Amino acid sequence: MATTDTSQFRNGLKIELDGNPFTIVYFQHVKPGKGGAFVRTKVKNLLNGRVIERTFRSGEKVDLADIEENTMQYLYHDGENLVFMDQQTYDQIPISPEVIGEQIEFMLENMNVEVLFWKGKPVNVQLPNYIEARVVKSDPGIKGDTSSGASKPATLETGATINVPLFIKEGDVVRVDTRTGEYSERVSQ
Repeated sequence: MATTDTSQFRNGLKIELDGNPFTIVYFQHVKPGKGGAFVRTKVKNLLNGRVIERTFRSGEKVDLADIEENTMQYLYHDGENLVFMDQQTYDQIPISPEVIGEQIEFMLENMNVEVLFWKGKPVNVQLPNYIEARVVKSDPGIKGDTSSGASKPATLETGATINVPLFIKEGDVVRVDTRTGEYSERVSQ
């Protein structure tokens, strides 16, 4: 297994700690006046998404995670799993909804996503930061209710329910931030 030391740390580096894959989201080299230097990090577990803080001695060796990242196309939901197609080999791979998590609400058919494989097994699916989806259900705005920032719930074609401004109506296409699940803007057709 490949290793690296703390001098090679950078944001986004995939490492393995305690038998689990992690990605470094923050690191800081610290050289105190007394004692040895160390590296303070925040690492995100790629299996469950938890972020933990970890401190390493300067020069400490760490195993690199056996991570492969593929761009895949979401095809359909077969009732139990979601089926993705590898863009290079056209292989179809079923992935369970537990791997995708809450982002499943924003999955559109034929959408390209990044799938992380750890030791040949899919462990994480990353959607694009923004998607464009059609509003399929939304109550009409109440006339005279024009206070700034007023919003109403709307259901998207993906099944997700988000808050949108009062002027959005059924059939409109909206841009949604998949990281936060918030309305971004209306898309003109």
